[in-house]
Amino acid sequence: MVARKSEKKSKGKKEDPLFPSRRKVFRVGQDILPKKRDLGRYVKWPRYIRVQRQRKILMQRLKVPPSINQFSNTLDKSQATDLFKLLAAYRPENKKEKQDRLKQQAEEKLKGGDASSPKPAPVVKFGLHHVTTLIEQKKAKLVIIASDVNPIELVVWMPALCRKMDVPYCIVNNKGRLGTLVHQKSATCLALTEVSKEHEKKLEQLSDLCMSKFNDNKEALRSWGGGIMGLRTQKKLEKRAEALAAEERKKQKMLS
Repeated sequence: MVARKSEKKSKGKKEDPLFPSRRKVFRVGQDILPKKRDLGRYVKWPRYIRVQRQRKILMQRLKVPPSINQFSNTLDKSQATDLFKLLAAYRPENKKEKQDRLKQQAEEKLKGGDASSPKPAPVVKFGLHHVTTLIEQKKAKLVIIASDVNPIELVVWMPALCRKMDVPYCIVNNKGRLGTLVHQKSATCLALTEVSKEHEKKLEQLSDLCMSKFNDNKEALRSWGGGIMGLRTQKKLEKRAEALAAEERKKQKMLS
């Protein structure tokens, strides 16, 4: 038995024909890759990232109708900063703040004091159905819509409703940024119904800005989007146009 074991050890492992061993080549681009090399193009990105990128390119290539293209017209950085500063002052209370408020009211009631809750302060309203009702009742003074809602059909009709009801609206980037204001992951739209006296002037300025840039902007409502080809297609079309122009010049010379 001992002799057999020693024989097996001396023989060693048999080489696998499917995966033959190869000598390493220590050259650039072989077994040792160069340092500081960007390997991003070799990464297999998650499916949702690939879908996002494909959708973005597809929206550039296809002709986009005005009703959808209007969501590419958003507030610029400085205007959006002013808007979000105002909205941050009217964030609704979170769960902990609500629990503390109810607990304080209960303690006051046990002590025999006035347990009636004071008039609630004005806050940002959210929720697609709630905001729609506020627009229809003309209670909303300013409506904020996210530009990257998916599917877009959820809010594609809202700008038309705001224009019909003469309610100022604006379109801003990033639904996640709107969601942060109301303690949610994302929000399709927000609405302001009232503000305190100190912010009335600021709300009026923002409303006038939104009316001029979105409600009364007839040009943005008629302009189509997309139709932008890739670099290769653009070069092909340029060469084709040059060839046609050259042929036309030849014809003109022959006729003359």
